Amino acid sequence: MTQTNLTHSIEKARQLTTPELSDALDYFSLPGSLLGIKPITANQAIVGRAWTVRYVAIDHDQPGTVGDFIDQVKPGDVVVIDNAGRLDCTVWGGILSQLAAQKGIAGTVINGVCRDTAEANAVNYPLYALGNYMRTGKDRVQVAAVCEPIAISGVLIKPGDLVVADIDGVVVIAQQHIEAVVNRALTMQKIEQQILDDALNGMTLSDARKKHHYHLLQRNPNK
Repeated sequence: MTQTNLTHSIEKARQLTTPELSDALDYFSLPGSLLGIKPITANQAIVGRAWTVRYVAIDHDQPGTVGDFIDQVKPGDVVVIDNAGRLDCTVWGGILSQLAAQKGIAGTVINGVCRDTAEANAVNYPLYALGNYMRTGKDRVQVAAVCEPIAISGVLIKPGDLVVADIDGVVVIAQQHIEAVVNRALTMQKIEQQILDDALNGMTLSDARKKHHYHLLQRNPNK
């Protein structure tokens, strides 16, 4: 896929919801749904390229700092953090939210928890996580790697993969599959709208689904 096609596909993804993209991932038998990660701030969708961070428990001989990576993230990127699903300490707070908003970062997705939610809401910065919790991660966790592959919910996430998040959750699409998945999702979106239009105009839902082969939408004939 050329860079132009990739950019165009990412723009088209803004027309889609996470359920629509999840169905398209199913069509290709691809993983991508991040279980349990939900919107923490007010309903704000995210579409952008993954910028990955992995945290680990601190080395008590050399405790690390938390969050200095923010200066490296580019506008439009989505910060995706793996804190091993820990719920007992945060890896994102108000300073990071305010700086990220100022830099034009698209949002943050955390396999773990965040805090200072009111500050994120105040600057309209989207946060998605397993939850929110006030306890700091300082002297508890430290950054082990940035811009390297991470895994969340069994989904391998590499820098540059497409991240889409909305009120229903978060999906990640591997870079090499973005164009195919987005195009399939748009096709399915169109068919589902046709089903709805027919049903609203008097056709039974059963007949509308049969007419448009609804039950075959996620079945790939080439699989």
